Amino acid sequence: MQYTVAVRALCEFTAKAGDLDLRFTPSPTAQEGIAGHATVTASRGAGYERELSLEGRFEDLRVRGRADGYDALRNRLEEIKTHRGDLARQPANHRHLHWAQARVYGWLLCEARDLPQITLALVYFDIATQKETVLEEVQDRASLRAFFETQCGLFLAWARQEMAHRRDRDAALSALGFPHPQFREGQRELAESAYKAAAQGRCLLAQAPTGIGKTVGTLFPVLKACPGREIDKLFFLAAKTPGRQLALDALEVIVAADPRLRLRTLELTARDKACEHPDKACHGESCPLARGFYDRLPAARAEALAAGGMEGTALRAVALRHQVCPYYLSQELARWADVVVGDYNYFFDGNAMLQAFVADNGWRVAVLVDEAHNLVDRGRQMYTAELALPALRAARTAAPAPVRRALDRLRRAWGELPTDAGAGYAVLEEIPGGWLNALQKASAAMADHLNQSPHEPPGALQQFHFEVLAMLRLAEAFGDHSVFDVTVRPGLRGPEAVPCIRNLIPAPFLRPRFEAAHAAVLFSATLSPAGFYRDTLGLPDDAVWVDVASPFRAEQLSVQVVRNISTRWADRDRSLAPIAQLIARHYDRQPGNYLAFFSSFDYLQRVAALLREGHPALPVFEQSPAMPEAQRREFIGRFVPGGRAIGFAVLGGSFGEGIDLPGDRLVGAFIATLGLPQVNPVNEEMRRRMGRAFGAGYDYTYLYPGIRKVVQAAGRVIRTREDRGTVVLIDDRFDRPEVRALLPGWWRVQLAPPARASGA
Repeated sequence: MQYTVAVRALCEFTAKAGDLDLRFTPSPTAQEGIAGHATVTASRGAGYERELSLEGRFEDLRVRGRADGYDALRNRLEEIKTHRGDLARQPANHRHLHWAQARVYGWLLCEARDLPQITLALVYFDIATQKETVLEEVQDRASLRAFFETQCGLFLAWARQEMAHRRDRDAALSALGFPHPQFREGQRELAESAYKAAAQGRCLLAQAPTGIGKTVGTLFPVLKACPGREIDKLFFLAAKTPGRQLALDALEVIVAADPRLRLRTLELTARDKACEHPDKACHGESCPLARGFYDRLPAARAEALAAGGMEGTALRAVALRHQVCPYYLSQELARWADVVVGDYNYFFDGNAMLQAFVADNGWRVAVLVDEAHNLVDRGRQMYTAELALPALRAARTAAPAPVRRALDRLRRAWGELPTDAGAGYAVLEEIPGGWLNALQKASAAMADHLNQSPHEPPGALQQFHFEVLAMLRLAEAFGDHSVFDVTVRPGLRGPEAVPCIRNLIPAPFLRPRFEAAHAAVLFSATLSPAGFYRDTLGLPDDAVWVDVASPFRAEQLSVQVVRNISTRWADRDRSLAPIAQLIARHYDRQPGNYLAFFSSFDYLQRVAALLREGHPALPVFEQSPAMPEAQRREFIGRFVPGGRAIGFAVLGGSFGEGIDLPGDRLVGAFIATLGLPQVNPVNEEMRRRMGRAFGAGYDYTYLYPGIRKVVQAAGRVIRTREDRGTVVLIDDRFDRPEVRALLPGWWRVQLAPPARASGA
């Protein structure tokens, strides 16, 4: 058995030493890097070879990679690096790593072409000045072979350990049994579909009801498929913390079921939560956990991997024992983990770490996407960026004179952005050239200053620079999937324009991520209609959709439609009293724990006030805007077994999905809205774009996202096969065929008696 390692991974393992140092950043964008490489290679003469695939072997190691370029006439192999700012400020360990890569490629080329010696060149290309700095050395074949074998020797013991772990892992997974006495109803169907997707290298959309054990029902079969399909890693991606915790709990159960299984499970935590010294910069002269990071990394890495379970708390303890940064230790461990649990952004974002590792190392990965209905909106957020004048003003205050001048030019270009004075909103088909040019020059000025002032603590200037870079990255990829819009918002100095590159269709950005995965399983209780998710997420044409039968029976849930009440904006005032009366009357007949969902805080507050006024004894309480986590826990804590509560909440908010209230902790839900997104200029532009792209503008923008929130909220009521409850759908539109068609098939929907306004 041979262990395959990329040149870059080999060198990063063997040649990185010293401090963690992020001062020579931010680096050029991906597009700038590609353009920079193209500029350098285009300037070379005839016969220049680009992107040379090279590989070599040393004992059990197979080392492979792509060298940037080779000039046969000059016998010069080039390693091209793009950068910004003064190269003299580059940390020494960065340069050391670059030379290591160049020397390994040098040996591989000498071996492939039987060259006695070669000139190696580090070509540093400054994106801002478009100038090259070339560092050269001449190496003979014997010296390069010695260097290559030294690096391989340093890595070989680790590689053999990794091969042994992989053999043991795959053997245990092949023999792994289901961790429970039997599958739940519906769980086996889900597991079989997930296994087939992983085994066949397909993408699966699985709509599966709450309560069947979707997390174990997807993790277990995909893990079982790993040995047969030589899957290197499994990524479990979730939108929210509870989803990630469910995955960690499920993995603990799976591992506990078979003592032979030594599974390395890593939880990735956001930087702002993992950082031990948020007041310090990420380099050894500022942060003690960055000082000597790469010198202490091997011991920390070995201890963490030996433990196997590397969730947040345990990983932090290992990091602090070895005095290394927990956040960057987790990034290093992602290279060696079997299962990585983290947020969507680690794989789907434009700068996604896991996706970059897949590309660099050629991993074969399976991706599980929990509560995948959330990926549409999250994808839009990942590929949207806006800028605000207060941030520019704060950056200007902190900037030196040359940067201030560039920011002043940007401010003048900002003032020329077109806006619709009446609506306060304008959409442009293209990004204004003058504004974009001013933005690029401001970014270059800020980058030059920050590179020349490495000891400057993080502040408003650096933050604004990052926001500008995000905007520029999206500007490079601007297309029909996005719009450039300008919104006029009130500011301290009067109305202010807020420019935004707003993604409406995330498919073009997400599609390459799905293509990079060997297999993907997206699962949720609400993935209907399938075409909507295929189109908006950019799933492969051969993606499979399954609708797992519900284990629940129609008699468990009474679903009633109240069709003589309209919750439309124009009818809002007339609906208040009937809704309050309906809730009171239902509660009087069957006291218990209820949730009442509305389209806005204003709406729920007005109904709650009427309910309290007419029925002061009822246990009514409300969700508040921007509710802190402690208050959210208190809200949920009021739903106790055998209790009496009526909690008012906003549909699509914290309590509309992701909460588990089995038994009589929740016996019913009132849903006084279709959940349709607000009609506003942004959504109307989305409707036009969706219509143009898919021919279903209203459905894709309003109807499908709205009914999905309704079904998610209703799903809080029935959590087990023993539960009983009621869902009251309050709006005449719920009786329309096109809406009924989007409700779960196992529901038996009935018309409720007409609501009356008197006595509310």
